[in-house]
Amino acid sequence: MKILIPLIFTFFLSTTLLFGQKSLDPTAEDIKLAKSLREKYSKDDVAILESKELITFDLNKGDSKVVVKNSVKEVLMNINHRADINKYEFYDSESSIEKIVLKYRNQKNAGFEVKDQFYKDKDLFYNDARVKYMEVDFPVQGYSYTYELEKKYNDVKYFTSLYFNDEFPVIKKEITVVVPDWLNLELKEFNFDGNTISKTKIHDDRNGTTIYTYIMENVNAFYKEKKAPGRTYIYPHVLVIAKSFKNKDKETLLFNSTADLYKWYKSLIDSMKDDTSVLAGKVAELTSSAKTDEEKIKNIYYWVQDNIRYIAFEDGIAGFKPDESNHVFEKRYGDCKGMANLSKQMLKLAGFDARLAWIGTKHILYDYATPSLAVDNHMICTLFYNGKTYYIDGTEKYNSFGEDAERIQNKEVMIEDGDKFIIKKVPASGSELNKEIYNAKLIIDNDKLSGSCSKMYSGESKTEFLNIFNSFENNKKGETLEKYLSGNDKNITASNIKTSDFKNRDLKLFVNFDVDVQNKVSKFDNDIFIDLAYMDEYKNFEFKDRKTDYEFNYKTNYESNVVLEIPQGYKLSKLPENLNVNEEDFSIVISFKHTGKEIVYKKQFVFKKAVVKIGDMAKWNASNKSLKTIYNQQIIFTKS
Repeated sequence: MKILIPLIFTFFLSTTLLFGQKSLDPTAEDIKLAKSLREKYSKDDVAILESKELITFDLNKGDSKVVVKNSVKEVLMNINHRADINKYEFYDSESSIEKIVLKYRNQKNAGFEVKDQFYKDKDLFYNDARVKYMEVDFPVQGYSYTYELEKKYNDVKYFTSLYFNDEFPVIKKEITVVVPDWLNLELKEFNFDGNTISKTKIHDDRNGTTIYTYIMENVNAFYKEKKAPGRTYIYPHVLVIAKSFKNKDKETLLFNSTADLYKWYKSLIDSMKDDTSVLAGKVAELTSSAKTDEEKIKNIYYWVQDNIRYIAFEDGIAGFKPDESNHVFEKRYGDCKGMANLSKQMLKLAGFDARLAWIGTKHILYDYATPSLAVDNHMICTLFYNGKTYYIDGTEKYNSFGEDAERIQNKEVMIEDGDKFIIKKVPASGSELNKEIYNAKLIIDNDKLSGSCSKMYSGESKTEFLNIFNSFENNKKGETLEKYLSGNDKNITASNIKTSDFKNRDLKLFVNFDVDVQNKVSKFDNDIFIDLAYMDEYKNFEFKDRKTDYEFNYKTNYESNVVLEIPQGYKLSKLPENLNVNEEDFSIVISFKHTGKEIVYKKQFVFKKAVVKIGDMAKWNASNKSLKTIYNQQIIFTKS
C-alpha cells in the first residue's frame, strides 16, 4: 500500500491536470473560426472576438472633480499557429489601473505576471507616464483568453477619446457611455462616414442617466504603416468633451468653450515661479555683442536649440504645466513646454514681446473650435517683433529663425494674451523653400565616370541634413559623410569634401566633393554605353498594399543636374527618353539634352503638399514604372 498510494495519487494528479488542460484547449469550432479569421486578417496573429467598453462617471465631492471609470472586457483568440504578444495599458499621475488580468476560457486567472514600469523612449524617462503589461503566449491556434481592465481617471478632462480600432482586429466592438443628468457631456464623432457604426441613445429616468451605445463590427487593426497620418484623421472615434457639471444646483464649468480651455492653461502658467535672475547672465552674454535686435533674437533662439536637450512628451496626457525656465536652464534639458518657457523668459529679459503658445502638430486633426486637451500636443514660443509674428520652437534643432517646420505649418496656435488669448494660424510655405540641388560635371575616365559635384540644401532639407550629420559619431564624421554622399553605394566614391559653415543656420548649406563612379561605363567595339542614372533617386519608392496616405517630413523639392562631356572622337547615337508628370500633389521632370560637346541630364522631383494620397498611389506607381524604364536606358556614343 505504501507504494500504491503515491502511484494512485500521481495518476489522479495527472488525470486532473490533463482534464483541466483539455477544458482550456480550443474546440473544433474555435479552430475553424481561427482559420477563417486568419484568412481575413492574414497579417495579424491575434484577433479580439468581442470587446465591450463601459464608461461611467462619478463626482468626487472632495475636490469637485468628475471621475471617470473605464472598464474593458475582451476575448482574445490566437488566429495563427502560435502567438506571443504584450497586453499593456498606460497610466500616469492622473489615472490608475485598478484591475488588469487575463483569464483562461474557464474564467480562472491565467497567472501572467503584471509588470509595472515607467514608460521610456530611447532611455529617456517620460515625466510620470507608466505602463502595466503582461507577456502573453498563445500555445496553439484557436486558443483564447479573456482580458479584463478597470481604469480610473481622477479628472474627466484627461479622458479625451474613444477609438473602435485596436492593436488587433476586433470582430465586434461595443462602447457604452453612461452619462448622469448632472454632467453636461458632448460626444463628438469623427470619421464615421464610410463605416457601419450603430448608435443608440436611451434615457433612464429611474437612474437619471443617458446611455449611449456604439457598435462596430469587423474592425481592422491599427495600420502598421510608416509615414501615416495621425490616427485622428484615419480612424472612427468619439471625442469626449465634458462641458460642465452640477452639484447641489451649483454649476461648475469645465471645457464649455475655447475660453475655458485657455483659462485652465493659464492657471497652470500662473502657478509657475520663474526665477529669471538665473538666466540674466547668459542673456547678457548672448546679446552684448549683437549688432541688431534680430541678431539678439537669433543668438537666444539658437542657444536654446543647441544647449537644451529635448525630452519628448508627444500625445501624453501628463505634464501640461511647463517647467520653470530656471530649472530647464540649470538642468540643460526639458520637454517642449519647458523649452518654450525658457525661450520666452530669455527673450523677455532681452526686451522682446515673447509669449507661450499652444499648438496641435500636423499629427492632430482638431482645431481650437473644439475645447479639449486632445486639440494640442505641443508648445512653442510666439514672438511679436516689428509688426510680424514669429514662432520659436526650440525642439527644432538647426531650424532657421523665421522658418517654420512642416509639422506646425497651417495649424492653429493659441497664444497667451493676459486673461484673453489670440488664435492665429502658422503660415504654410511652398516646396521651393526646401530646395535640394545636386550638381555634377563628369567625364569618362577609362571605365569609370569622374568629376566634381556639389550639393545645396535649404529650408527643411538643410535641417534634415544637419540632423543626420550631427548624428554621426564625432570621430567618424568624415568617413560617414563620404558614405552618405555616395548613397552607401560601393560603386560610388566621394572624396576631397569641402563644406560651407555648418554652424551658420541662416545660410544655405553647400557640400563640394569629387566623385568616381564605377560599373556605369561599358565599351563594345566602336560604342560606349553610359548609365548616367547612378544615384537612382526614388527608383524603389513605390507603394504596395498600402492603406493610408504617405506623409513626408516636409514638402520635398529635389533637383539634379548632371553634365557629361562627350569623349573626343565620339558622337551621340542615343539618348534615353524624357518624362514629364504633373499631378496635383507631385511632379516628376526628367530630361536629356545634347548641347555641343555635352549631355545635360536634368531631374526634378517635387512633392507639393508633403503627401502622396492613397487615391494617387496608382498614379505614382505608374510614374515610378516609367521612371525605372528611363533609369534602365543608356546613353550611347559611337566612334565618329
